[in-house]
Amino acid sequence: MKIGVPKEIKIKESRVGLVPGGVRQLVMDGHELFVETNAGAGIGISDDDYIQAGATILPSLEAVFETAQMIIKVKEPQPREIALMRPHHLMYTYLHLAADTELTTGLMKSGATCVAYETIQLPNGSLPLLVPMSEVAGRMSTQVGASYLQIDHGGKGVLLGGVPGTRRARVTVIGCGIAGTNAIKMAMGMGADVTAIDRSTRRLAELDDLFDNRITTLYSNVQNIEEAVLRSDLVIGAVLIAGAKAPKLVTREMISRMEKGSVVVDIAVDQGGCIETCKPTTHENPTFEVDGVVHYCVANMPGAVARTSTYALTNVTLDYARALANLGTEEAAKRDPALKLGINIFNGDLVYEQVARDLDLPYTPLGF
Repeated sequence: MKIGVPKEIKIKESRVGLVPGGVRQLVMDGHELFVETNAGAGIGISDDDYIQAGATILPSLEAVFETAQMIIKVKEPQPREIALMRPHHLMYTYLHLAADTELTTGLMKSGATCVAYETIQLPNGSLPLLVPMSEVAGRMSTQVGASYLQIDHGGKGVLLGGVPGTRRARVTVIGCGIAGTNAIKMAMGMGADVTAIDRSTRRLAELDDLFDNRITTLYSNVQNIEEAVLRSDLVIGAVLIAGAKAPKLVTREMISRMEKGSVVVDIAVDQGGCIETCKPTTHENPTFEVDGVVHYCVANMPGAVARTSTYALTNVTLDYARALANLGTEEAAKRDPALKLGINIFNGDLVYEQVARDLDLPYTPLGF
């Protein structure tokens, strides 16, 4: 199979879909690899590195799409990329369709097949291709939140861990999966007063044990969320429902009652966000204010630490890429139910039911 790796074109996105080690493996499997020039330049991977691994360097995005059958990326296709997609293409990347009707309908019109990293789901419910980026985003959310609490960044001037004789910053994390747990780890490490909110009492018990009863755990309901948000200096939204829009748990009214200079970070913004006032931002313009509260809602947070993120991501995406390339989409999906759940669009049909429901679009069950 001819496999293409384009340079990411989303603003301030330096990650790349394959590193040279992955290229080498796929070449050994018998495939032809085509990499856009400077695809890895942002993280110190040269064209020469790819050539040494067995890839052919192509001069443009258009050349990659024209040559390749399978496209391996990091972020959802941008309008310029969607315009290049054809029915023979297999797109393998993060998609996050549930919050984006225009993206979804554009991919459907292309007639292509699209496999989403974030909906590949193991029988135990875990999302293996989401884990590394959730770890990165979770840790970054606390780092970023601490920075924006500084007065020079519009915050109230509170140090996360305080110092002797002063109170520690109050941090509330809503949603305690992989991202939320990593946010808690960082906040605890920086000495903050942490409250964790989740709808799973089992998960709350695990966190209580993990952090040796040094955090406050609350069951997720309107009252507990409201009380925690109103007393917080930093609120981190980390709610994820696989393949679906995140529910709005923090309301505009709650935000309006927070102390001025407080900060909210919504990790789930690429799935619609769990904070009502959040909207996607970019690394170039990462924040905005609502009622004096600083909002950080960058949809590709891990892109800011692109080197770490790329290697962490490609560690987990390669095996599924090999299965798709070696067997084809249909056969690979038949052999691996987890991979089958990753198919969001098949030959232009929307085959992921939750996305169809969220966007009110026609749903077509997979025929295999």
